Amino acid sequence: MYGPAGFYRRPEGPAGHFRTSVHASPLFAGAVARLLCRVDEALGRPASLAFVDMAAGRGELVTGVLAALPADVAARTRAYAVEVAGRPDGLDRRIAWSAEPPRGVTGLLFANEWLDNVPVDVAEVDADGVARRVLVRGDGTERLGELVGGADAEWLARWWPLPGREGLRAEIGLPRDTAWASAVSTLGRGLAVAADYAHTRDARPPFGTLTGFREGRETAPVPDGTCDITAHVALDACATAGGADGAGLGGTRSGTDGTGRAAAGAVRGSGRTERVPACTPPARGCSPSAPPCAPSASWAHALRSRSPPPTRRRTCAPSRAPPRPPS
Repeated sequence: MYGPAGFYRRPEGPAGHFRTSVHASPLFAGAVARLLCRVDEALGRPASLAFVDMAAGRGELVTGVLAALPADVAARTRAYAVEVAGRPDGLDRRIAWSAEPPRGVTGLLFANEWLDNVPVDVAEVDADGVARRVLVRGDGTERLGELVGGADAEWLARWWPLPGREGLRAEIGLPRDTAWASAVSTLGRGLAVAADYAHTRDARPPFGTLTGFREGRETAPVPDGTCDITAHVALDACATAGGADGAGLGGTRSGTDGTGRAAAGAVRGSGRTERVPACTPPARGCSPSAPPCAPSASWAHALRSRSPPPTRRRTCAPSRAPPRPPS
């Protein structure tokens, strides 16, 4: 998808094929900006505050966050867009563009619908009740390959156990766990948040979620660069992997809002937990006089309660095709 003619390098960009919450309205960027302000307060208003937008697309989210910040916070914010595709023309010069996240920064790392595009292997139970890797040709034709073993088999046993019934499938999320832990490790101090369509161990989909999207419509996930290829994320596994990453990681949380979309986060500090207050900020700006937090509140709940309902990937981009209700 990132080859010379791959899906994510097409001129129209992802927004020409589907909309996420970032594309749907400025409300999502506003919610992330308020979260960045709460992180800023929790960190003691550092002289340099980082906002790292993982898988930045064409820079829509980071641009919206900068526009929504109060002037005093924006003046201290260093914005980073992390994206393999090239920098778009006309992007705000304040935004640094790179293929890897910066290391050792203080602030907020936000990964909105990044992990669902981190490649995973698919496992399927064969006629003997054994999990095998699913192999795919360039035209999308599939066949079963070798037995799943080693670390992948261990991951399945812990996070997505497959009953021995022929045809059941799982998506082996170990590469996503590794990617998320690596992203979290780049923060010196602050909060890392991943938001994606997801599922948990007690409700894994029996046949997996692998699919494709092209021009506002769901399509077969053919690996030829013409469509987006995505699979929902075992975000509980990612959260655990991020929480186990190295010294200085204070804690990790995960949760879902009942729509299939979920968030997981990890807090990094100097050997101690940096809890982000789950307070409702004023309508404009980020005043430190926000009301006190309820003891049971969490940053994940605050983010979900302030965000608009997510726009599912099945929603058509307005200029490409007529609307279609999400299934």
